[in-house]
Amino acid sequence: MALTVTEVEELRNYLIGVMERADHHAGNVHEIALALMGAMIWRKDEDQDIRVMTRDGQAKNVLWVVINSQRYALVYNHSTGAIDMREDGIQGNTLKSFTNATPLSDVRQFFASL
Repeated sequence: MALTVTEVEELRNYLIGVMERADHHAGNVHEIALALMGAMIWRKDEDQDIRVMTRDGQAKNVLWVVINSQRYALVYNHSTGAIDMREDGIQGNTLKSFTNATPLSDVRQFFASL
């Protein structure tokens, strides 16, 4: 199930949860998560909402965004400790992985190329 993010406060609440989980379990992505959120808002299709995966009423570490009519999933990869951007959905091809070591210029360049 997915929650559609239509209000800034909903997105803020999701981001608070992501940051809390990252601080406890995924310290190598807690900084880049902020940059990715901004990049998604910047590049998302105007007529499309950001969608957040939920399970049992709780937001999870997956969200979807549509950029230039293409759907992408951002997924926390527990094996690599990175946030993967995948084509189409959770099981899609990983286009890029992000950690706190990823330069912000790489984030901008990657999202600009979509």
